[in-house]
Amino acid sequence: MRIGDDGRGIVSILRVPDLQDRPRMFSTFMLQMLAELYASNPEEGDLDKPKLVMFIDEAHLIFRDANKALLDQIETIVRLIRSKGIGIYFCTQNPTDIPPTILAQLGLKIQHSLRAFTAADRKMIRQTAENYPETDFYKTEDLITQLGIGEALVTALNEKGAPAPLVHCMMGSPRSRMDILKDEEIQGLTAKSKILSKYNQVVDSESAYEMLNAKIEEAAQAGMKEKAAEAEAKEQEKQAKAEAKQTKKDKSIFDDPTVRSMTRTAGNTLVRSLLGALGLGGRSRKKSIF
Repeated sequence: MRIGDDGRGIVSILRVPDLQDRPRMFSTFMLQMLAELYASNPEEGDLDKPKLVMFIDEAHLIFRDANKALLDQIETIVRLIRSKGIGIYFCTQNPTDIPPTILAQLGLKIQHSLRAFTAADRKMIRQTAENYPETDFYKTEDLITQLGIGEALVTALNEKGAPAPLVHCMMGSPRSRMDILKDEEIQGLTAKSKILSKYNQVVDSESAYEMLNAKIEEAAQAGMKEKAAEAEAKEQEKQAKAEAKQTKKDKSIFDDPTVRSMTRTAGNTLVRSLLGALGLGGRSRKKSIF
């Protein structure tokens, strides 16, 4: 949402060729981008023109192999993001690539020529024609196959929010060079950019792969420490049992409480007998007189 020095908007192109072969990841990436745009922009209401327009090329990659939960989230964002002053355009060769629930949310439809080479193509063209407002002026199903280069069928929403009648238009060609930029041209454009100082710095940020590997390594080390602690506890328990067994084995018979009690009783009896024989007993005896 940047504006150049001349007051005109700037077109930013985000190329993600590495994701085109992984539709599910591409769908998740686009959902995250749309959700971030929705969350970071304030409510704008019904603007005369959007403050940001996003064109999603090869849109069929978003919906291919996407599960229902992901499609529901994308549909919700597409329904609500217009209130943030953001417009979304899905560009695809076959309109049937876009789910009907999302196709129904699109107010502007531009349909270029379609060719019917097979029965499946003719069926697809019939379905495409049924997505446009009914008209008595055109035979939409036939006209789609007869459109030339630069021609298109266009329908939009009128001031009341209802679909406008279908119109056969000649599209104005873009005033641009349809060619690949040379390296010198790219370097010249980027050198003039106001955001060069921010994004020209090489940042080796920690990737999700590295974060996951770090967590896996941390969990593995924690598991090893836990196993080592359990092994040490078992070893200590084993040593304690061995010491207790050895101590019990080394105990004398006199350590038994019953044996000690019997020994004390026998000792006391023997001492009293010796004292009595020596006349040193504790009891006094009376002499007998004849």
